[in-house]
Amino acid sequence: MSATLMDLPPVAECSVDGCSYNHDHACNAAAVTIGAAGSDANCATFIPLDMKGGLDRVVSHVGACQRADCTHNSALECTAEAVRIGHGADAADCLTYVHA
Repeated sequence: MSATLMDLPPVAECSVDGCSYNHDHACNAAAVTIGAAGSDANCATFIPLDMKGGLDRVVSHVGACQRADCTHNSALECTAEAVRIGHGADAADCLTYVHA
């Protein structure tokens, strides 16, 4: 089965004010990667810069999930309906992460 970007779960909310891709609590990166470093599910796309990045009009999606221990992870792809990114153990974490 081949998936397109639109088949991937959207980033429904991003409350990380210090991220270059955050524009009014919406992620403007075309896709985010959820990282596997440490014990939490960090947003590996987080870039703490004053310059704004990303696209003007985009619905961001989860491009990859490296958290194999997440209930929503299937073959390193996110199967959640949508994800929320916000402050957790790191400045930007996947708040939808549920340990399997």
